[in-house]
Amino acid sequence: METNTTNNYKQPINLVNVNYKQTGQSKSTNEYGMREMQEKAFEARSAQYLLLKAPPASGKSRALMFLALDKLINQGIKKVIVAVPERSIGNSFAPTELTKYGFFADWDLNLKYNLCSPGSDTSKVQAFKDFMQSEDKILICTHATLRFAFEGLTETDFNNCLVAIDEFHHVSADGDNILGNVMRKIIEKSNAHIVAMTGSYFRGDSVPVLLPEDEEKFIKVTYNYYDQLNGYKYLKSLGIGYHFYRGRYYKHDDERGMSALEEILDENLKTIIHIPSVNSAESSKEKLEEVNHIIDCLGELEYQDTETGVLFVKSKRSGKILKIADLVNDNQKERDKITAYLRGVKTPEDIDMIIALGMAKEGFDWPFCQHALTIGYRGSLTEIIQIIGRATRDSNNKTHAQFTNLIAQPDAVDDDIKLSVNNMLKAITASLLMEQVLAPNFKFKPMDDEEDDLENEDENTIKIKGFKKPKSQRAKDIIESDLNDLKARILQDDTMIKAMPGNIEPEVINTVLIPRIIREVYPDLNEEDVEAVRQYVVVDSVIKNGEVEEQGSKKFIKMAGSFVNIDDINIDLIDTINPFQKAFEILSKNVTTSILKSIQDTINVTKIDMTEEEAVILWPKIKEWVKHTGDKPSIQSYDPKEQRLAQALLFIQDAKRKKAQNG
Repeated sequence: METNTTNNYKQPINLVNVNYKQTGQSKSTNEYGMREMQEKAFEARSAQYLLLKAPPASGKSRALMFLALDKLINQGIKKVIVAVPERSIGNSFAPTELTKYGFFADWDLNLKYNLCSPGSDTSKVQAFKDFMQSEDKILICTHATLRFAFEGLTETDFNNCLVAIDEFHHVSADGDNILGNVMRKIIEKSNAHIVAMTGSYFRGDSVPVLLPEDEEKFIKVTYNYYDQLNGYKYLKSLGIGYHFYRGRYYKHDDERGMSALEEILDENLKTIIHIPSVNSAESSKEKLEEVNHIIDCLGELEYQDTETGVLFVKSKRSGKILKIADLVNDNQKERDKITAYLRGVKTPEDIDMIIALGMAKEGFDWPFCQHALTIGYRGSLTEIIQIIGRATRDSNNKTHAQFTNLIAQPDAVDDDIKLSVNNMLKAITASLLMEQVLAPNFKFKPMDDEEDDLENEDENTIKIKGFKKPKSQRAKDIIESDLNDLKARILQDDTMIKAMPGNIEPEVINTVLIPRIIREVYPDLNEEDVEAVRQYVVVDSVIKNGEVEEQGSKKFIKMAGSFVNIDDINIDLIDTINPFQKAFEILSKNVTTSILKSIQDTINVTKIDMTEEEAVILWPKIKEWVKHTGDKPSIQSYDPKEQRLAQALLFIQDAKRKKAQNG
């Protein structure tokens, strides 16, 4: 880990580094004033059911305006209902001039029917019903208001309406099933159009709103994160990394000479700090005190502006005044003050740091943010990608965006060592998944593809010997739209988490564990399609984790420590590579031996059950071991791979014994 000698800041251990080409494409607009993602969505405007999946800050709100206005003016739709998860997000759908940028209509609504304003649920439900009887065209409400209003209406009341649901896959936990039922009934018993939008790439954190068979009715438009970031003008790179601490993150550490927070919190970077959830092990349970501790780490509070709520803190490092926003404060009046100020931020100088609890979904954008510093383990992948999204807005004050997770080191004497280790492993797997989402997207084809389509091939098309293409449309759709969802399921699987540090042979991970998870997630796939999806997942993960280098006209990719000519890649070679081991190799170089041992011991305590499939794969390796060492692998070995071979041998011997007994 390098030290920034100028300011004495430690740099985080980056497990992920992605570079972008700054094409400017995702920010440029066409003759209608549409950005790349919005244009892509608009092409599907005639779809009755449309699912739009796009990253934060890609312009989903405006994309919906374009779609809704076309349906109102050109497709016979009479009313548009936009439902958002919480009131603050309603600001995204305020009246907007679109004609001055080239579109054929403006987004205009009667503010009476913006139901995201303060007021009782009862009055909003009545206003919703009034709107359905009125001549007005557009209504904005929360998911909750839609659910309550639906109870007093019939499905056919939604005939000739567009119902648009923002944050479709991740609504409040209390409302998932109810909203799902509302949507299903509207689909079944009315001719309503539906546009569903999500900024998340994962469904693993909550129950999907719609069942898979309902979701299949939707035309899917996916705009991936890499295209978005690659098409920026200013942002050149993104790092995702970790910094470890002992004790409390804000307390002085004698060995370090400062707290872990002081070590990593660079005051020169525009930073949003997410303190731990009060329910987490990393929290002191006193959130207001934690804010005070953070301010103490930075310097001394000079004063708080009474009008804006901004804290002015004199830095103990540089003496300069830092402007800090506190969003942890529960006082609604104070929060409204600082939130209003943040909505009006126009320059990098307006604010230096924001301290938040949770996601800080306050209806403001802060494009100048360079560093998202998150303290404590986050179990929600959705939350992680939204936090990263705070730092990946394009802005002329930055070329690099950084996400740092400050996490507690497992302590060998700690009673909660197992929990700490599991949290660390889960944090690392989350990072691996982010790399899959944020890195370039590749297309894979068999080397001897009979349906060779040269027009659709580009530098990211890779041909692989022995590669299987999916046969069914279902398998093709999974690969096209749900690959990240599936990887999330794989990387969050307890068995996989235990297998990834390298104590399980890569062939077992790739050919036994991964297909098992695919069968669980998609029980409707036949074995041929399971294999095709498996190959795509493994190949995509290995390639994205590899390093690609060009030498003359040839491309090489680093896999399993050596460079392989891309033209020579075959599926058998890829199946011998653990697609997720790189992170643990990086980790092993940056944590102490005792921590590594704690990780290994914790994994060994919760042994992975042996299966016949794994034993069959390991049998040749056992024979090879005996040939080279002259002895059988030992169950007492400190080498996890030798241990696993010994377990496989015992399994095989036991199976032979049982077979002999049964004749």
